[in-house]
Amino acid sequence: MSKKNQRRALFSKKGKKIKRLQIWILSCVTLIAAIYGLIFLWPAVPSVANMANSKVYTAKIQPRSSLASIAKQLEEQGLSTPSIPFQISAKILFVGSKLKPGTYQFSLNASLGNILLQIARGDRIRESVAIIPGMTIWQLRALVDSHPSLIHQTKGMSSKDLLKDLGLTYPGDEGIFMPDTYVFDPEELDINIYRKASQAMQKQLYQAWAQKSALSPLKSPYDLLILASIVEKETGRSSERGMISAVFTNRLNMGMPLQTDPTVIYGIGPQFNGNLRKTDLRRDNPYNTYMRKGLPPTPIAMPSKESILAAANPAGSDALYFVSKGDGSSHFSKSLGEHEVAVDRYQRKSPSKANPFVVTN
Repeated sequence: MSKKNQRRALFSKKGKKIKRLQIWILSCVTLIAAIYGLIFLWPAVPSVANMANSKVYTAKIQPRSSLASIAKQLEEQGLSTPSIPFQISAKILFVGSKLKPGTYQFSLNASLGNILLQIARGDRIRESVAIIPGMTIWQLRALVDSHPSLIHQTKGMSSKDLLKDLGLTYPGDEGIFMPDTYVFDPEELDINIYRKASQAMQKQLYQAWAQKSALSPLKSPYDLLILASIVEKETGRSSERGMISAVFTNRLNMGMPLQTDPTVIYGIGPQFNGNLRKTDLRRDNPYNTYMRKGLPPTPIAMPSKESILAAANPAGSDALYFVSKGDGSSHFSKSLGEHEVAVDRYQRKSPSKANPFVVTN
């Protein structure tokens, strides 16, 4: 074969190789485009007609589910993409082991790829319950009982049974739940909210107890919780928690009655109408700290972390009395005479500024 023919044959072979390579590349690009289209462009949720004109599609994935189980769950809940393509797509996107449980909402034009990436991010529906400092147990129980996204396992349950389910042995369930915002998935058992809040309170309470002042008259972490709840209800300005705590700590050390209105109000119960009368102060019950010395039998509210710390470590003060100034702050006094002058100044001469939470002798 001549050199010219040899060159032609060589160029022909190279041309065929290049053409085959081009065809292979084109095939790969076409396949990738097709896969991309199926995963990211083709809607994977039911149509509007199938969803009764809803604008979103909701699906729930159970905890500890395998990829195959997740695919089956979503298919059973109406996902238009069958289980096998779902699993293959998850592996192609490298998210097969990253899919998180929970309740998800997808738009009706969401693609399979968008759904998979959303589940991998854990971008799911979340609900919450906020326990506010100073909230009472009957307010908390009503809040949890009325939450539409919880399964109400504890509704109507007695305090004794609730404590038993939580593994606690306190005299009651007042004050034992830590104020905070608790986030949860829809259709979670309400007992889980109580469990998280009680565990958070136990942790905070015992941490504060380990650091309490050596001069504190408190005999147990539960006593600390009771005092903290009183501090919570009496504090008008957060910076005064330590001083409020000092007044009650000093009174306990001296054997003086606490004489605090919030305990009396708590003893009246949910029916309290906002008007504390002299007859209420003279009516004996375990929460009347005008007639009984020492701490009441239980907390009177859910105390904040700040109130717990203040109860454990009161300010260094000899104050035995305080009276509201009417602006959220208080005047603290070491003697009854000084206190009476303060009461005349801030309360008796300014009835419009009167605050019912006045400690007197």
